[in-house]
Amino acid sequence: MADQDGRHGQWAGAVEDFSGLIARVRERAQRERGGLPAPVGAREVATAERELGFALPPLLARLYQEVANGGFGPEYFLFPLIGEGRTAVAEYGPCEYWPQGLLPLLDWGCGMSAAVDCLDPVAPVLLFEPNAGPDDWAEAWFTDSPSLAQWLQSWLDGTGWWEEEVMLSADAPEPQPWSDAARRLAL
Repeated sequence: MADQDGRHGQWAGAVEDFSGLIARVRERAQRERGGLPAPVGAREVATAERELGFALPPLLARLYQEVANGGFGPEYFLFPLIGEGRTAVAEYGPCEYWPQGLLPLLDWGCGMSAAVDCLDPVAPVLLFEPNAGPDDWAEAWFTDSPSLAQWLQSWLDGTGWWEEEVMLSADAPEPQPWSDAARRLAL
C-alpha cells in the first residue's frame, strides 16, 4: 500500500512534516546562492527512484521538489538528483567500497563524500573518508548525522563538523565509525 506521496516500502506511512525545515533550507539557499536550479517534479523523482532501485527518503525527495535540483546545502552543495553532468543518480554505484542504498549527496573533495542511507527509515547521513588507507572499506565509513533532518539542521545552525569554528574547536566532535558498514558492504 502506498503512502500519501505514493511511496512504498520502508517509507510507507512516513508522516513527519518537514515543511518548516524545508522552508528554512529554501530561504537560506536562496539568500546564499540566489539563482538556484529549478526543482524537479514528481515524475523526475520517480524516474530517479526506478534507476536507483530504491525510494528516496521523503525529506530528500521534497528538497529536490520544493527547493532546487541540487546546488544548495553545506559547503560544496548537494548534487542535482538528475540532469547533465554529476548528479546523485549518476554518481551512485554500489561496489566494494560503496554499499547499496547509499545515495551520494555531495563531494567534500579529497575523495570524501556525504551520502544518505536510503534503506534506513531514519535516513542517516554518512561520511565516506577513504584517505586513511583503510585495510577494510568498512573503516572508511562514519556516521555524520543520525538523520538527514538533523544534518540539515546542523547546516542551518552552523554546527556541522565542516564549519571552520567547529573544526578548530578544542572539543570538536570526532566522526564515529558507522556501525552497520561491514554488514552493508557484505550485501
